[in-house]
Amino acid sequence: MKKPSSNLAILFADISGSTRLYEKLGNARALECIGLCMSIMRESAARCRGRVVKTIGDEILCVFASASAAGQAAVDMQTKIGMQAPVAGRPLRIRVGLQFGPVLQENDDIFGDCVNVAARMVKIAKPGQVIVAGECARAMRPWLREQLRLIDKLALKGRRGEVEVHELLWHTPEDMTTFETAPPSAPGQARARLRLSYKGKDTFVGAGREVLTLGRESSCDVVLSDKKASREHARIERRRDKFILVDLSSNGTFLTFRGAQEMALKREEVVLHGRGSISFGHPAAGEAEEAADFEVETP
Repeated sequence: MKKPSSNLAILFADISGSTRLYEKLGNARALECIGLCMSIMRESAARCRGRVVKTIGDEILCVFASASAAGQAAVDMQTKIGMQAPVAGRPLRIRVGLQFGPVLQENDDIFGDCVNVAARMVKIAKPGQVIVAGECARAMRPWLREQLRLIDKLALKGRRGEVEVHELLWHTPEDMTTFETAPPSAPGQARARLRLSYKGKDTFVGAGREVLTLGRESSCDVVLSDKKASREHARIERRRDKFILVDLSSNGTFLTFRGAQEMALKREEVVLHGRGSISFGHPAAGEAEEAADFEVETP
């Protein structure tokens, strides 16, 4: 049965690197670790008077009456999971996305633009981050807003204006990048886009698609066939009119700009410009058929 639309805070969270846990630990131990994280996230939601709407594999969707309650739950989740012992030499980490706004409730599920934006925020988040959309940031109490920093403004599909993207600093990493205030985009300003060509198919990153995921996992936007590539190997993000290649892999990503020497990325990120090629898990030499070509197309 449908209920009238009401304003709620939406929290999406997922466990980073869960597929790698299955590879390294086997099904039983990996399920145990994922179950521990899910239990912690459920407890954090309940502690902040939230409701768990559903869980799907390693993801959880929760609703809260206020943006501040959702923010507190996100911080509690990150803190508690950050206190757990490393597994297979790697810390357990989650990514969290928040949004606040009108939500349509039907039976025990929720729908609407607010839910979709929260899902996009968690895709933007890096392991250990809490990413907050603009409406949610503005709805938080002042003491919590003081812990936010604006990191970007993005155009999302179905949205007329840009969405502010904030990071909620639940702790302060020593290597945190300092951002200048993001300048507003001029109305009607033409935007750059990135074209990625892999095995004869072109995929574009730009207005309407802010994040492109690449890996062997079938859920990735670009599914890689190379066995040396990771299941969740890399992603390309549009941050304003810059395109960032982020390596998430075990074996590294190898990047060659046109006319330059190949560089290796390992858990690093770099701004893509001009033209070039990307190889996944090994240098491109001798295996060029597995590389993807890219070109940044400017207006």
